[in-house]
Amino acid sequence: MSLNGLSLDQARREIRARLEVAGIESPELDARLLLGEVLRLDLTRLIAASARTLTADEAAALESVTRRRIDGEPVARILGHKEFWGLSFALSPATLVPRPDTETIVEAALDILKREGRANDALRIADIGTGSGAILLALLSELSNAHGIGTDINPDALSTAAHNAAVLGLDERASFVECNYADTLHGPFDLIVSNPPYIPSRDINDLSIEVRAHDPRLALDGGADGLDAYRVIAPAALELLAPGGVIVFEIGQGQERDVARLLTAAGLGPDVPAKPDLNGIPRAVVGRKPFI
Repeated sequence: MSLNGLSLDQARREIRARLEVAGIESPELDARLLLGEVLRLDLTRLIAASARTLTADEAAALESVTRRRIDGEPVARILGHKEFWGLSFALSPATLVPRPDTETIVEAALDILKREGRANDALRIADIGTGSGAILLALLSELSNAHGIGTDINPDALSTAAHNAAVLGLDERASFVECNYADTLHGPFDLIVSNPPYIPSRDINDLSIEVRAHDPRLALDGGADGLDAYRVIAPAALELLAPGGVIVFEIGQGQERDVARLLTAAGLGPDVPAKPDLNGIPRAVVGRKPFI
């Protein structure tokens, strides 16, 4: 059925049906998001306008974005933005789509700082492999006296992160630098966070099409065993952290012991048990530099 001439409600139901047939996991939500994006209407206004008829141009635009979704492009890529920690982040081909699991890193870092009574301190934070800037900017939104720097090897990712900082009003406390991991950083930092590439190279082709075909491989590929980035960042963090400073890593499923071992070998023994994500999978591993 063509979308041309349908009401908004009829179009939503038709898009949902197409997505269902294609095996999309959340067809109703995706249909509403695509309809809202094309028509520039939020949910309330979509409902209020549900009886009005699509124009030919609107129908054509909806046909295009629906096909992209059926072909496996994530909704966030189609929309060009993704919510993370209650904030909206612009995306680019050089950045990962921020995922709910990664909020575990923010939670773990804030838990430690609040428990130690340091959340109001003038902290220095480094986000290694910042991508869209989601982790760093989420932390700065909660830590009003903190300043942070994000690194990335891809200048396009850094441009996206800087844009997000400006839109969120955090650009006076956030800066970004192009380098490989932490090569050009100078400490001391009170907190280092990182969501490095951790997928074993051989497993990338087994990921969902949304990830393997649309996320940048550079941000996914962790080498033969998925641990290459940790081997580089952990020893660098020892030099960059202030005494008592903390590093919080995102890890993949089944990597807890290996990353803890690498932290220990670097002199940053795991500080607290790994924090699980919403699915109960250990997701955030914390190391600490000794005070002496």
